[in-house]
Amino acid sequence: MNCSRCHGLMVPDNLIDMRESFLPMWMRGLRCVACGNVVDPLIAHNRMRQQLNAAEALKSGAHMPALHPHAKAA
Repeated sequence: MNCSRCHGLMVPDNLIDMRESFLPMWMRGLRCVACGNVVDPLIAHNRMRQQLNAAEALKSGAHMPALHPHAKAA
């Protein structure tokens, strides 16, 4: 698998979460050997949810800001 940031090599890594739970929680994830980017199941789920929400917002056009009448379109 390639890193989404730098396209470097992602390797399996054991991650520990000491802040969000009462007891330390171990999780299996991937870490890029070049830039250090980390992807675990929770990060992957949240990124997928953000992309789906962004796609829905673009389809509906509800969240698109209106241009000022004097603004020039690019």
